[in-house]
Amino acid sequence: MLVPNSRISVRPVDLRRFQRVEVALHGRYMLPDRTEHECMTVDMSPGGVRLRCTAAGNVNDRVVAYLETVGRIEGNIARRTPDGFAMTITATLRRRDKLAAQLTWLANRSELGLPEDRRHERHVPRNPHARLVTASGSEIMVRLIDVSLSGAAFNTDLPFNKGEMILLNQTPAKVVRVFERGIAVEFTRAPAPEAFQV
Repeated sequence: MLVPNSRISVRPVDLRRFQRVEVALHGRYMLPDRTEHECMTVDMSPGGVRLRCTAAGNVNDRVVAYLETVGRIEGNIARRTPDGFAMTITATLRRRDKLAAQLTWLANRSELGLPEDRRHERHVPRNPHARLVTASGSEIMVRLIDVSLSGAAFNTDLPFNKGEMILLNQTPAKVVRVFERGIAVEFTRAPAPEAFQV
Protein backbone atom coordinates (compact mmCIF):
# COMPACT_ATOMS: atom_id res chain seq x y z
CA MET A 1 0.00 0.00 0.00
CA LEU A 2 1.35 3.39 -1.00
CA VAL A 3 1.27 6.15 1.59
CA PRO A 4 0.81 9.67 0.19
CA ASN A 5 3.96 11.68 0.72
CA SER A 6 4.41 15.17 -0.71
CA ARG A 7 8.20 14.72 -0.53
CA ILE A 8 8.19 11.90 -3.07
CA SER A 9 9.31 13.20 -6.47
CA VAL A 10 9.39 11.61 -9.91
CA ARG A 11 12.90 10.69 -10.99
CA PRO A 12 13.94 11.96 -14.47
CA VAL A 13 14.31 8.37 -15.71
CA ASP A 14 10.62 7.75 -14.92
CA LEU A 15 9.60 10.37 -17.48
CA ARG A 16 11.05 8.18 -20.23
CA ARG A 17 8.05 5.86 -19.93
CA PHE A 18 6.15 8.30 -22.16
CA GLN A 19 6.56 7.65 -25.87
CA ARG A 20 7.70 10.69 -27.82
CA VAL A 21 5.84 11.73 -30.97
CA GLU A 22 7.50 13.69 -33.76
CA VAL A 23 5.23 16.67 -34.20
CA ALA A 24 5.71 20.22 -35.49
CA LEU A 25 3.56 22.71 -33.58
CA HIS A 26 4.05 26.47 -33.57
CA GLY A 27 4.02 28.29 -30.27
CA ARG A 28 5.42 30.92 -27.95
CA TYR A 29 7.24 30.49 -24.67
CA MET A 30 8.31 32.68 -21.78
CA LEU A 31 11.59 32.42 -19.86
CA PRO A 32 12.10 33.46 -16.20
CA ASP A 33 13.23 36.96 -17.29
CA ARG A 34 9.70 37.43 -18.76
CA THR A 35 10.97 37.56 -22.35
CA GLU A 36 8.78 35.82 -24.94
CA HIS A 37 10.00 33.91 -27.98
CA GLU A 38 8.61 31.96 -30.94
CA CYS A 39 9.21 28.21 -31.08
CA MET A 40 8.44 25.00 -32.95
CA THR A 41 8.14 21.56 -31.36
CA VAL A 42 10.43 18.79 -32.62
CA ASP A 43 8.98 15.91 -30.60
CA MET A 44 6.74 15.63 -27.58
CA SER A 45 5.33 13.26 -24.98
CA PRO A 46 3.01 13.81 -22.00
CA GLY A 47 6.18 14.14 -19.88
CA GLY A 48 8.33 16.45 -21.98
CA VAL A 49 8.87 18.35 -25.22
CA ARG A 50 11.83 19.37 -27.37
CA LEU A 51 11.61 22.87 -28.83
CA ARG A 52 13.44 24.45 -31.75
CA CYS A 53 14.03 28.12 -30.88
CA THR A 54 16.64 30.88 -30.69
CA ALA A 55 16.67 31.71 -26.96
CA ALA A 56 17.43 28.50 -25.07
CA GLY A 57 17.59 29.70 -21.45
CA ASN A 58 19.47 27.71 -18.82
CA VAL A 59 19.06 24.19 -17.47
CA ASN A 60 16.43 24.13 -14.66
CA ASP A 61 14.88 27.45 -15.81
CA ARG A 62 11.09 27.43 -15.48
CA VAL A 63 9.34 27.79 -18.85
CA VAL A 64 5.71 28.53 -19.68
CA ALA A 65 4.68 27.82 -23.28
CA TYR A 66 1.52 28.06 -25.35
CA LEU A 67 1.44 25.57 -28.22
CA GLU A 68 -1.14 25.21 -30.97
CA THR A 69 -3.52 22.28 -30.41
CA VAL A 70 -1.99 21.52 -27.00
CA GLY A 71 -2.47 24.88 -25.27
CA ARG A 72 -0.56 26.00 -22.18
CA ILE A 73 2.20 23.86 -20.70
CA GLU A 74 4.85 24.54 -18.10
CA GLY A 75 7.94 22.85 -16.78
CA ASN A 76 11.71 23.19 -16.54
CA ILE A 77 14.54 23.07 -19.07
CA ALA A 78 16.11 19.61 -18.81
CA ARG A 79 18.86 20.10 -21.39
CA ARG A 80 19.98 22.46 -24.11
CA THR A 81 20.24 21.30 -27.72
CA PRO A 82 22.07 22.80 -30.74
CA ASP A 83 18.81 24.38 -31.97
CA GLY A 84 16.91 24.97 -28.72
CA PHE A 85 16.13 22.96 -25.59
CA ALA A 86 14.19 20.05 -24.12
CA MET A 87 11.88 20.65 -21.18
CA THR A 88 9.88 18.57 -18.75
CA ILE A 89 6.12 19.06 -18.55
CA THR A 90 4.66 19.53 -15.09
CA ALA A 91 1.05 18.36 -15.18
CA THR A 92 -1.62 16.51 -13.26
CA LEU A 93 -2.45 12.92 -14.19
CA ARG A 94 -5.64 14.14 -15.85
CA ARG A 95 -3.72 16.71 -17.90
CA ARG A 96 -1.16 14.07 -18.94
CA ASP A 97 -4.01 11.81 -20.12
CA LYS A 98 -5.37 14.69 -22.19
CA LEU A 99 -1.92 15.37 -23.67
CA ALA A 100 -1.56 11.68 -24.53
CA ALA A 101 -4.91 11.77 -26.38
CA GLN A 102 -3.94 14.94 -28.25
CA LEU A 103 -0.57 13.47 -29.27
CA THR A 104 -2.21 10.24 -30.42
CA TRP A 105 -4.58 12.28 -32.58
CA LEU A 106 -1.68 14.30 -34.02
CA ALA A 107 0.36 11.17 -34.73
CA ASN A 108 -2.55 9.56 -36.58
CA ARG A 109 -3.88 12.69 -38.30
CA SER A 110 -2.45 11.91 -41.72
CA GLU A 111 -3.63 8.28 -41.62
CA LEU A 112 -7.12 9.40 -40.63
CA GLY A 113 -7.22 12.05 -43.35
CA LEU A 114 -8.09 14.83 -40.91
CA PRO A 115 -7.78 18.43 -42.15
CA GLU A 116 -4.68 20.43 -41.25
CA ASP A 117 -6.67 23.38 -39.90
CA ARG A 118 -7.65 21.21 -36.92
CA ARG A 119 -4.23 22.10 -35.46
CA HIS A 120 -5.78 25.23 -33.93
CA GLU A 121 -8.10 23.27 -31.72
CA ARG A 122 -10.09 25.42 -29.32
CA HIS A 123 -10.10 24.83 -25.57
CA VAL A 124 -12.44 25.91 -22.79
CA PRO A 125 -10.31 28.12 -20.51
CA ARG A 126 -10.01 27.41 -16.79
CA ASN A 127 -10.41 31.13 -16.14
CA PRO A 128 -13.27 32.28 -18.39
CA HIS A 129 -12.94 35.99 -17.57
CA ALA A 130 -11.01 38.22 -19.96
CA ARG A 131 -10.37 41.95 -20.29
CA LEU A 132 -11.40 43.48 -23.59
CA VAL A 133 -10.25 46.89 -24.81
CA THR A 134 -12.21 48.35 -27.72
CA ALA A 135 -10.76 50.50 -30.52
CA SER A 136 -12.06 53.58 -28.68
CA GLY A 137 -10.19 52.62 -25.50
CA SER A 138 -13.17 51.39 -23.45
CA GLU A 139 -12.45 48.44 -21.17
CA ILE A 140 -14.96 45.72 -20.28
CA MET A 141 -14.83 42.23 -18.80
CA VAL A 142 -16.17 39.44 -21.02
CA ARG A 143 -16.75 35.70 -20.53
CA LEU A 144 -14.71 33.46 -22.82
CA ILE A 145 -16.43 30.55 -24.58
CA ASP A 146 -13.25 29.02 -25.99
CA VAL A 147 -9.74 30.00 -27.04
CA SER A 148 -6.96 28.69 -29.28
CA LEU A 149 -3.58 29.86 -30.55
CA SER A 150 -5.33 31.58 -33.46
CA GLY A 151 -8.48 33.05 -31.93
CA ALA A 152 -11.26 33.09 -29.35
CA ALA A 153 -15.00 33.41 -28.90
CA PHE A 154 -16.72 35.19 -26.02
CA ASN A 155 -20.08 36.43 -24.81
CA THR A 156 -20.96 40.11 -24.91
CA ASP A 157 -24.09 42.20 -25.44
CA LEU A 158 -22.12 45.11 -26.87
CA PRO A 159 -22.39 45.70 -30.63
CA PHE A 160 -19.27 44.92 -32.66
CA ASN A 161 -18.66 45.05 -36.41
CA LYS A 162 -16.84 42.46 -38.48
CA GLY A 163 -13.27 43.64 -39.07
CA GLU A 164 -13.17 45.76 -35.90
CA MET A 165 -9.87 45.61 -33.98
CA ILE A 166 -9.76 44.91 -30.23
CA LEU A 167 -7.37 43.80 -27.49
CA LEU A 168 -8.29 40.63 -25.58
CA ASN A 169 -6.10 40.07 -22.51
CA GLN A 170 -3.55 42.34 -24.22
CA THR A 171 -3.60 40.21 -27.39
CA PRO A 172 -4.52 42.15 -30.56
CA ALA A 173 -7.40 40.58 -32.46
CA LYS A 174 -9.86 41.21 -35.30
CA VAL A 175 -13.59 40.49 -35.15
CA VAL A 176 -14.33 37.77 -37.73
CA ARG A 177 -17.84 36.66 -36.72
CA VAL A 178 -20.78 38.16 -34.85
CA PHE A 179 -23.41 35.87 -33.35
CA GLU A 180 -26.23 36.20 -30.82
CA ARG A 181 -24.80 37.60 -27.58
CA GLY A 182 -21.20 37.13 -28.66
CA ILE A 183 -18.38 37.47 -31.17
CA ALA A 184 -15.46 35.42 -32.49
CA VAL A 185 -12.07 37.01 -33.05
CA GLU A 186 -8.86 36.05 -34.84
CA PHE A 187 -5.59 36.96 -33.14
CA THR A 188 -3.21 39.03 -35.27
CA ARG A 189 -0.29 37.51 -33.32
CA ALA A 190 0.01 34.46 -31.08
CA PRO A 191 -1.09 35.15 -27.50
CA ALA A 192 1.49 35.36 -24.74
CA PRO A 193 1.89 32.12 -22.77
CA GLU A 194 0.29 33.71 -19.69
CA ALA A 195 -2.59 35.38 -21.55
CA PHE A 196 -5.13 32.55 -21.28
CA GLN A 197 -5.37 29.66 -18.80
CA VAL A 198 -6.52 26.59 -20.78
